[in-house]
Amino acid sequence: MSIELVREYFRGFGIEDRIMEFEVSSATVELAALAVGVEGARIAKTLSFLRKDGSCILIVAAGDAKVDNAAYKAQFGEKAKMLPHDAVPEYVGHAVGGVCPFAVKEGVGIYLDASLRRFATVFPAAGSGNSAIEMTMEELERYSGSTEWVDVCKGWK
Repeated sequence: MSIELVREYFRGFGIEDRIMEFEVSSATVELAALAVGVEGARIAKTLSFLRKDGSCILIVAAGDAKVDNAAYKAQFGEKAKMLPHDAVPEYVGHAVGGVCPFAVKEGVGIYLDASLRRFATVFPAAGSGNSAIEMTMEELERYSGSTEWVDVCKGWK
């Protein structure tokens, strides 16, 4: 189970007890916002993209942000192509609804979008469709092992 992989990953940092598990689904931005009790924008959604070379990248963005195709192409040099739902576990290691930037498969690139920076803390999933963890931007950057901050989303400014 993917939440157990995330829990074990966080154990290495001593933060595994910060994972919140809910009795209800948190598999979408709207459901996660209700479960956590915050506005949807503070849910850090993790989007999965397939690269031309066959690799996968994740972009973690604010819940109210949408990928801007032109900005994505300018950043990554190719058109944005989301992974099909059924391929996400194979590439990332987590199923849709629990995709997060923690304890992912080797070789997955992780990018944090500028849309997150307006918040003191955000709530990414923790490997399952009924989990989350509250993190500052510094913590998100550190624990995700992100490659860099990007600005590839719109609709939040």
